[in-house]
Amino acid sequence: MADTTYTPPKVWANDTENGGAFAGINRPTAGAREDKELPAGEHPFQLYSLGTPNGQKVTVMFEELLEAGYSDAEYDAWMVNIRDGDQFGSGFTALNPNGKIPALEDRSGPTPFRVFESGAILLHLAEKFGFLLPRENPARAEVLSWLMWQMGTAPFIGGGFGHFYAYAPEKFEYPINRYAMETKRIFSVADNQLGQTEYLAGNDYSIADIAAYGWFGALIRGDAYGDAATFLSMHEYANVARWVRAIDARPAARRGRIVNTATMRERHSAADFDAVEDQSLLSEVKWKTDAQ
Repeated sequence: MADTTYTPPKVWANDTENGGAFAGINRPTAGAREDKELPAGEHPFQLYSLGTPNGQKVTVMFEELLEAGYSDAEYDAWMVNIRDGDQFGSGFTALNPNGKIPALEDRSGPTPFRVFESGAILLHLAEKFGFLLPRENPARAEVLSWLMWQMGTAPFIGGGFGHFYAYAPEKFEYPINRYAMETKRIFSVADNQLGQTEYLAGNDYSIADIAAYGWFGALIRGDAYGDAATFLSMHEYANVARWVRAIDARPAARRGRIVNTATMRERHSAADFDAVEDQSLLSEVKWKTDAQ
């Protein structure tokens, strides 16, 4: 049996031949790689994103705001295809120096300004509209705690488990086991909490739920990383499944999940949803696991 032990060199150097799904675009440096202006629409908010779990946080939040009657939360959503490297255009990196989706330009006041990172955008919108974030403690502190918990744990699910299980060029037991264990621990935290409360931060829906929903829903439904739901025994998390079903049933969540995807590359008005070819995406939830 060949010795596959890796001994790190004294000084790391980027090996672009390592392969993997994103090897062609990943680099150890930040900043723009090309001059590329961003498009802009007529609404107060300009969102540049992709319908990944992180991107869905913001589109679900905007749709919840509009569903609740906040008409001044109208937004244009422009697709940023991260597989094509759209996030490295000069216009995008001016909004988000980290070069990650989502990024938002708030033009609702006299001076436009940027907001980047999904949790920061959720918090900004919640505070701006006084929506889905309690004003007083301890309820406010609980929502913010679960929001930051999600922001801190998501990289273990995506960049950790998802990368080594689905995207890495080779399968290695140690990293897959390491991040599978951590992903299951994270789900256990949520399942324990949701066994005591209807939503993550209590009995009221909040931005903490919106933040976690994209990641947890994709795994519970079996939509993420091939057959990861079976591998991770997602059927064990009945409380999380109940919570996902409750959010799946929300019209705003169904709309937000398809924005900036192949189904709806851009979103500029509510009428765009009427033009969706497969309307079942907006009215049905298709489950792929036993956790029902």
